[in-house]
Amino acid sequence: MGDSIPSWGIVSTVRGSALDILRFAAYHLDLGVDRMHLYLDEPNPKAFNTLNRHPKIEVRNCDDGFWANRKRERPEKHQTRQTANATFTYRKTDLDWLVHIDVDEFLWSERPIVQHLAEVPDHIPVVRVRPIEAMAGGADLYKAYIPASQNREAIVQAVYQNYGAFVKCGFLSHVQGKVFARTGLPRISYRIHSLFQNGERLPRKAELSGVDLCHRHAPDWEHWRAHFQFRLERGSYQAGMSPNVPRELGGMNMNELLSWIEAEEGTAGLRAFFNEMSGSTPDVRARLEQHGMIRHRPLDLDQKLRKHFPGSI
Repeated sequence: MGDSIPSWGIVSTVRGSALDILRFAAYHLDLGVDRMHLYLDEPNPKAFNTLNRHPKIEVRNCDDGFWANRKRERPEKHQTRQTANATFTYRKTDLDWLVHIDVDEFLWSERPIVQHLAEVPDHIPVVRVRPIEAMAGGADLYKAYIPASQNREAIVQAVYQNYGAFVKCGFLSHVQGKVFARTGLPRISYRIHSLFQNGERLPRKAELSGVDLCHRHAPDWEHWRAHFQFRLERGSYQAGMSPNVPRELGGMNMNELLSWIEAEEGTAGLRAFFNEMSGSTPDVRARLEQHGMIRHRPLDLDQKLRKHFPGSI
């Protein structure tokens, strides 16, 4: 561990409303990020013009000219565009650490992120931050990540009695989290949840304890339903992923599970699934609390938006 204070940055390929993008940026500026590299995956003049005026933000429109300058066609999959932009940024940055996160993910720490990074031993190139997932119907409440060492499967099935066996950690989205990468390493390429060097995955056993990744994957039913079809076809619920339970024991992946629920029970079935897995019903919330699995993380997004981008709302 060096004596100097490390610098750190965020890279993200974003799409969504200008308000959501500016909230994401303002929150992390307030957290103390040294630089943000934001790639707009679709035109958003309001977000671009506001972000472009901030000295700590580099913003790019990922239009046809952008990809032509990179001497490649625009990748069809958004995941590939994300990792291409993260890899490009990593290879040219002068920061000490870089983390790739999404516009619905917010880092949380009781003390400055740089203090955590300064404590990482010099020989460790990658550290992981684990997600906590937003609960519906409860302001600033999140479901905790359950380490595998804590009898995860038994806890999840006790809390989510109908669908817990099919959903890893009880999370609607990823449990892998995201990684902070120490910069300056040769032949690095990003994946969504990991880092590769010379085509091989770098070990990521080290975790940045004390830092949460607040994932607002489905803060309410309307948000979840609006994104459902995209996630089923091309996103976090797409076909081909491994089931949580072995298939010989009746396991299904999220694509199969949600497609089955929709076919059998329609929107009402999907709503019942969401209510249970998002922790919005009183009985599920009580069981989460009983197991110590609720975290309070007030992000104060609008307050930070007014502070860093006054006049934007």
